[in-house]
Amino acid sequence: MLLIFTHKITNRLTYTAKQLFEKILGIEVTFTTKVEDFIRHTGPKITYSKQPLQNEFFIRSNDLLFEQGINDLDIKIASWDGIPCFFACGEKSAIPYDIFSASFYLLSRYEEYLPHVKDNVGRFPAKESIAYQNKFLELPVVDLWAYKMLQALKERFPDIKNPKRKYSFTSIINVTTSHSYALRGFIRSLGGFFLDIGGFKFRSMAKRTLVLLGIKKDPYDNFQELIAIHKKFPIKTMFFFQFAKYSAHDKNISPNNNKFGYLIKSVADYSAVSLSTSFLSSTNKMVLKEEKRLLGNLVNRPIKYSRLRYNRVNVPSTYRNLIETEFTDDFSMGYTHEIGFRAGTCTPFYFYDINMEVRQPLKVHPFAIHDYALANCKKKEEAFEVMDRVYRQVKQVNGDLVIIFSNELLGSSHKLNWLELYQSFLRRYYV
Repeated sequence: MLLIFTHKITNRLTYTAKQLFEKILGIEVTFTTKVEDFIRHTGPKITYSKQPLQNEFFIRSNDLLFEQGINDLDIKIASWDGIPCFFACGEKSAIPYDIFSASFYLLSRYEEYLPHVKDNVGRFPAKESIAYQNKFLELPVVDLWAYKMLQALKERFPDIKNPKRKYSFTSIINVTTSHSYALRGFIRSLGGFFLDIGGFKFRSMAKRTLVLLGIKKDPYDNFQELIAIHKKFPIKTMFFFQFAKYSAHDKNISPNNNKFGYLIKSVADYSAVSLSTSFLSSTNKMVLKEEKRLLGNLVNRPIKYSRLRYNRVNVPSTYRNLIETEFTDDFSMGYTHEIGFRAGTCTPFYFYDINMEVRQPLKVHPFAIHDYALANCKKKEEAFEVMDRVYRQVKQVNGDLVIIFSNELLGSSHKLNWLELYQSFLRRYYV
């Protein structure tokens, strides 16, 4: 067990240290404010404070983990052996940066509490983030910092043991539009025909006609193909279905459609199924609760996992709503149109509510790649180059690589055969 001596034990400190040591490095950690306990401890130990006690392993603390609320912070990015870092410690410190404070800043999404202009669907823009602006968005820096600290600790405490984590790969299929033409009802289908005619989309009109006549399969209905692909690889796969009323932002099949319900149940026989929330339920707790209840009743099992429409995470309110409606895990922490790690990590972590200064019981699973961020790739080599880059970063820290794909992209007409490419991704990155 590793002991951390500090002048004050706070929720922020225990949250961050446990994430770095226990979740990422697999080292049990405990805390003390008593000098005599620290001196008596014979195992590995760290002082995290403003001054060292003697000549121990000392990390000079920034004030961030001992403050409350949100304050203006002076952040200067520098390089720690090629890895961007911030909150420099000074010469006395055993490592050059206070990675506890830096990790808390990223994991808590501190910057998202600060004033910022949201994008057109109400999201924190990637370009506002410190990671994007300083070109380290594609690096899981929190994990990299933890391993750098472990290297320094092992030089001081050669007997320190840390069980090696296993790299894991999770593929998520997000279903906000299960069918392009089918199951949409007479009025919506008629409206679709008029839109095709008005926009001179005669090819779309022909496809729509063939699907509605039952001559051709709906292009977005590729669920059996996906299940067959997933059976080939021993990976964790999940389907998130939107199960909401029609609105300007939510245009999936009606929850009252029996064929749509049968489709969801058939997928649930082979894979984990959970809720892709609607635009409205992202901010309306009562609507969220109803969507969760209806989907749970349909698949006859509790719905515990969520994905937010457009990855529209607004901290802390969105996550508070998920907690109050009894979700345990969320898979929305990432950027739709940018590759990388929104919270600076490829390790699941619990949401820390800065306004309440407490770790909440909602586990956040960060994703690194959303298919929209790959959609502009003109050649498959381009897509593999992006995927390879991220895979190497996650693999070297034995993290969790989570990717999000939609049945829409996999069923749409593109120069690239995305369904074939998706299968190649699974084959290449699942180990």
